[in-house]
Amino acid sequence: MSDTARTLLPTATQARTRGAVRELIRPHRRLALGGFAMMIVATSVGLLVQPLLGRIVDLVAGHRPPGSITAPVVLLVLVALAQGAATVLGLSLVSRLGETVLAHLRERFVEKALRLPLEQVEKAGAGDLTARVTRDVSVVGEAVRSALPELARSLLAIALTLVAMAALDWRFFLAALVAVPVQASTARWYVRNAVPLYAEQRIATGAQQQQLLDTVAGAGTVRAFRLEEEHTERVTRRSSAAVDLTLRGVRLVLNFYNRLHVAEYAGLAAVLVTGFLLVRGGSVSIGTATAAALYFHSLFTPVNSALVLLDDAQSATAALARLVGVADQPSPELSSEPAQRTGADTGIDAAGTVTVTGLHHAYEPGRPVLHDVDLTLRAGERVALVGVSGAGKTTLAKLIAGVHRPTSGSVHVTAGAGAPREGLPVALVTQETHVFAGPLADDLRLARAGARDDELRTALATVDALDWAGALPDGLDTVVGDGGHRLTSAQVQQLALARLVLADPPVAVLDEATAEAGSTGARLLEQAADRAVEGRTALIIAHRLTQAATADRIVVMDDGRIVESGTHDELCAAAGPYASLWEAWSGTRATADRTPTHHPRPDTTTVKDH
Repeated sequence: MSDTARTLLPTATQARTRGAVRELIRPHRRLALGGFAMMIVATSVGLLVQPLLGRIVDLVAGHRPPGSITAPVVLLVLVALAQGAATVLGLSLVSRLGETVLAHLRERFVEKALRLPLEQVEKAGAGDLTARVTRDVSVVGEAVRSALPELARSLLAIALTLVAMAALDWRFFLAALVAVPVQASTARWYVRNAVPLYAEQRIATGAQQQQLLDTVAGAGTVRAFRLEEEHTERVTRRSSAAVDLTLRGVRLVLNFYNRLHVAEYAGLAAVLVTGFLLVRGGSVSIGTATAAALYFHSLFTPVNSALVLLDDAQSATAALARLVGVADQPSPELSSEPAQRTGADTGIDAAGTVTVTGLHHAYEPGRPVLHDVDLTLRAGERVALVGVSGAGKTTLAKLIAGVHRPTSGSVHVTAGAGAPREGLPVALVTQETHVFAGPLADDLRLARAGARDDELRTALATVDALDWAGALPDGLDTVVGDGGHRLTSAQVQQLALARLVLADPPVAVLDEATAEAGSTGARLLEQAADRAVEGRTALIIAHRLTQAATADRIVVMDDGRIVESGTHDELCAAAGPYASLWEAWSGTRATADRTPTHHPRPDTTTVKDH
C-alpha cells in the first residue's frame, strides 16, 4: 500500500486527552488528594530553611555569641528530617496514583487494540500500532514514574515559595514577578511549537517502523526482484525524516533554555536590588533580605524542572493522545453507525448458509479487486476456491470472514442445518499463524477459555496432533512460542486447526491453511483440515489442487469474478479455466515425481492476492 493511501489510527484531541485523564483519576480521588496533601506539607516544611538561614545571618551580623545559633541549626536538622519523611510519603502516593492510572489506560488500550477491525489496522500499517504499543506506552510510563511526581513537587515549590517571599515583604514578591513575563512567554512559545512537533515525531516514528517491518518481512521478495536499493532508500528517507524532526526538537529545547536564563538573571537582579534598597532604608534586616534572595535562587531548580518537564509533558501528551485515540474507539460489535458499514449490509443469524450478493470491493478508489460477486455456500458444504494469483481469492475470503467490509454488496450468514453454536459465526484460518509464548494448553484455550484438558486433547486428536503434543517434554504444559519449545510449520498449522475445532464456528474459511506443510506432510495436513471443518460450512482456498478435487464444489475466480463453479469432474469435462489449471498442476506433479531430487515448486494458484 502506498504511503499516501495509509490511514493512520486516530489521535485524540487535547481536550479529549485531558478528559480521559480526568476519567481515569476520578475513581482514585482519595489517593490523589492524599498524595498532593503530603507534597504540600513537605514543600511547606522545606520553606522554613531560608528564614532559619536568614536568622543565622542576623545573629552573626549582630555579633551574638556562638551558642545562639544552636537553636536555628537544630531546627534546620529537624526541618530536613520532616521534609524528607513527608516527601517520601507524598511521592509514594503520587507514584501509586500514576501507576494505577497508567495500568488502567494500558488495559483500555490493549482491549480496544485487540478489537480494532483488521481492515483498519491494515490501512494504518502494523508500524503505527506497534509504535503506540511500544514507544508511546514507554514514553507515558516514564512520564508517570518520574515526570509527574517531580512536576507536582516543582509546581508546589514555585507557588509556596512566592507566597513565602510575599510574607517576608510584598516588595520582594513584586521583584520576583519580573521574571514571570519572560518565563510565561517562553512557556507559551514552547508549547505552541512543541505540541505539533512531537505529534509529527510520533507519526514519523510510526512510519519509520512500518517501513522497517515491510522491508524485513518482505526481505525474500525484495532480494528476488533486486529491490534492495529502492527499499534502502525508503528506509533512509523515513529515518532521515525522523532524525530531522529530532534535531528540530533539540534546537527548540536549546532556544527554550536561552530564554529561561534571561528570566533567571533579570529576576535575581531585581530581588537583590530590592533587598539592598530595603536594608538601606531599614525596612528589613540583612537576614530577611538574605532569605528573600535564597528563596528566589531556590526557585531556579523547580522553575527549570517544571519547564524542562514541560518538554517531557508535551512528548508524553502527544503519546497519550495516540493511546487515547485508540482506547476511545468503539467496539465493532457495539457500533451501529450506518457510515461504518461502508455501503454494505452484513447480517448474522446462527449457523449454516453463506450468501454473497453483488459483492464489490476496492482497496483503493478506482482499482476494484472484486466485481459484483454472487456466491452461495450451502450449510455443511465444503467449497474450494481456486484461481491464478491476483484473482481475488483472499479478498473474497476476508470479506466473508468479516476481516474487511465490502465497498458494496452484502454477506449474510444465515441459519442452516445443525444446532446453533456459541461464539463467532465465521472463523478464518490462514497460513500466518502466531504461536503465543506460554504453555501449549493456554495457546489452545485462546479459542475457548474454559476448555478442559480432555477437550484440548480431543481437538488435538481431531487434527492428528495429539501424538506429538503428548510427546512434548511437559505435555500440554510445555512452553511454546518465543523462548519455548519450537514447533515445526506443520505443527503450527495443526495448532491453528485445533483452535478451530475448539472454537466450533458454524462457518470456517481456510486461506491456504495447509500451505506451510512440505510435500511429505501435505496430505496429512489436508486430512487434518478436512476433519477440522467436518460438520461446518467451509470455504477453502486450496494450496494444492488435489485438495480442491476432493471438495463438494469448486469455485474458480479470475480477475475478481467467479468464472466457473462445479465439481471436479464437471469442471474437467467442461475444458474451461479449471481444466487448464488441473492440467498444468498434473503436469507439474508428474515432472516432479520423475525428478530424483525433488524441490517444491511454487504453486501459481495460491500466491496471496493482497
